[in-house]
Amino acid sequence: MKRLEGEVLDLLEQLGDSQGRLETEGLSVDPHQFLGLELNPRAAAIAELVLWIGYLQWHFRTRGTALPPSPILKDFHNIECRDAVLAHDGVNYVMDATGLPVSRWDERSFKPHPVTGEAVPDERAQTPLERYLNPRRADWPEADYVVGNPPFIGAATLRAALGDGYVAALRGVWKDVPESADFVMLWWHHAADLARSGRIRRFGFITTNSIRQTFNRRVLESALDGGLTLLFAIPDHPWVDEALGAAVRIAMTVAAAGQGGSGRLLSVTSEIGNDGGNDGGNGGEGLDVQLAEKTGVIHADLSIGADVAGAGALKANAGVSSPGFKLHGAGFIVTPEQAEALRSAGASPASFNPAGETPALQNPLIRPYRNGRDLTDKPRGVLVIDAFGLTETELRQRHPAIWQWLYERVKPERDHNARATYRENWWLFGEPRRDLRAMLAGLPRYIATVETAKHRTFQFLDAAIAPDNKLICIASDDAYTLGVLSSRVHVVWALAAGGTLEDRPRYNKTRCFDPFPFPDATSEQQARIRALAEELDTHRKRRQAEHPELTLTGMYNVLQALRAGRPLTAKEKAIHEQGLVALLKQLHDDLDAAVLDAYGWQDSPDAETLLERLAALNNQRAHEEAGGHIRWLRPAFQNPDAQPVGAGLPAIGLPAMDTPQIAGKPAPTTATARPPWPATLPEQVAAVAAVAAVLQSAATPLNEAEIATRFSGKGAWKKRLLPLLETLVALGRARRVGEGYLPE
Repeated sequence: MKRLEGEVLDLLEQLGDSQGRLETEGLSVDPHQFLGLELNPRAAAIAELVLWIGYLQWHFRTRGTALPPSPILKDFHNIECRDAVLAHDGVNYVMDATGLPVSRWDERSFKPHPVTGEAVPDERAQTPLERYLNPRRADWPEADYVVGNPPFIGAATLRAALGDGYVAALRGVWKDVPESADFVMLWWHHAADLARSGRIRRFGFITTNSIRQTFNRRVLESALDGGLTLLFAIPDHPWVDEALGAAVRIAMTVAAAGQGGSGRLLSVTSEIGNDGGNDGGNGGEGLDVQLAEKTGVIHADLSIGADVAGAGALKANAGVSSPGFKLHGAGFIVTPEQAEALRSAGASPASFNPAGETPALQNPLIRPYRNGRDLTDKPRGVLVIDAFGLTETELRQRHPAIWQWLYERVKPERDHNARATYRENWWLFGEPRRDLRAMLAGLPRYIATVETAKHRTFQFLDAAIAPDNKLICIASDDAYTLGVLSSRVHVVWALAAGGTLEDRPRYNKTRCFDPFPFPDATSEQQARIRALAEELDTHRKRRQAEHPELTLTGMYNVLQALRAGRPLTAKEKAIHEQGLVALLKQLHDDLDAAVLDAYGWQDSPDAETLLERLAALNNQRAHEEAGGHIRWLRPAFQNPDAQPVGAGLPAIGLPAMDTPQIAGKPAPTTATARPPWPATLPEQVAAVAAVAAVLQSAATPLNEAEIATRFSGKGAWKKRLLPLLETLVALGRARRVGEGYLPE
């Protein structure tokens, strides 16, 4: 309350200069000019009381001992107790066909599973589903200015916090706000509409600092494009969430109608506790925050200068990046011992790949798994069960032990998921990433980075490794691509484009990767970058292999200290020796120089200059692409139609990836380029692998004619397809099912 009183007092003091003039005109300044909306009745009463306390403090500070008009306290009822974003005519329960209330798990109550002992949803703890009657947008009182500190609720936790019925009604009436946006963005969007239509003069909100991230930034981008200007912003500031008592990072924004105007941008330069020590960014009372100010046009990412947020996605980078698999069930993850037990209990040998070797002809059912901490800290050595491409019946019949494992450890949780596809397809990952699988098909390795991490690093992962949803995957095995992404040029871009989660940089592929313009490097420049990137990736992995306790985060913490010229602690000196961090620094310095040379920027530009040049280059490339000139990152994959017929042996390793049959429904096939049938004998031998790969990607049996449609070419080659299929059967790599074939 002390903080709120201070804010109110400051606001009232700003009105003090006009008080005398207003009173001579028969007007007065007091809490009746301050209107509010508050859902909690107790909080509404407290807010109105605080307004009066602040007003009286201001009155005696400016008027001395003169008493204010009597009665001193007036009950204006100007703080309305109601919802600020959703109005409705009541709430009913959803009824089934028999007239009984429909309910679902309350998402809070658990019980031990009778077999595993793990906590699973307690189906006895049910909450009735609600339906809001005549839901509509809530109106706001007429006002000149709007300020607020709306609830900090993310899109992912909205249903758990507010209920299914409320969220369904909310989504229905606020369709112009992305569902991925945080709850607070409804206030921001509505105020922006009021400002652009002239119904308010300006508005300001306190939000979480995730307002700069893509899922929230879209609201700002739409408003700024539609005639709004940001007049003031603090992108990242410490704060204490008074409801939870937790330290968070917040942003402050003020906006008004008008386009392209100048604004004040304040950035935190230091956070020091009043006791003289670093307070650790706790955001509480007693924290002195120093700010630096810039003026200029404030962009949607709350920056001034190069409009990185306005850079559009480039076709050249399309279709080769994706988040990893989103499991929606911890039961998919198994230890090597558990995986071996499942294999011994009846899973076929082809379903198991504990060592992580790249499979030649199949995607194993159990394979290594990596999440963000596995990359930045130490790999846990766990594996994951990936049943993509199998129906439940196929999984049960061919891998009964694995079916039972998932049935007991995944299905109980998925049975209560609000999304029907997750409930019905419980044996599959929630987001199996079909596009990612097609991108990675045929590659021996790919590039990965952790979505949210202190240091922005990229590394190669073996193709056998299943990536977690919090990894961003770049489907390229070319070390040239790794080198450009690992350079200072791209890291500066990613830090500016991706925003932060609290105080950790976040890599969003749609903002960091898709719009990034790669250099137009010569073959010699590419070879130089490629060699340095291979050396960098090998160096880090070799040092970690020799010192298992060594982490990527630790190595880059020391690298950061070296660059800052800060003396190393004893622990950092040990990491420096184990990781050979001086060599790591030299590799990065050489790589940075090589990439800058590829761009033609040998003048060692600072970060702001880099961003300006990259934004300009993005714009130039966009104009090139509009004219039909696209600098494909992986042309053979992204633009296969441009490849000459006969150049198809590499493409043989890129079979069509069909959508698997799910829940008994036939699988639609996606339109993909067909690799040509090879003409020479060595290529035809390689075609055996291609045919096996086509079968591996199939969810239902494929007959000879259907397999033939996966390849192009004229002549009598189709006559040799049947012997190839029979060869696969003889080798135990395929089996006949009726008139068709499936992988063994």
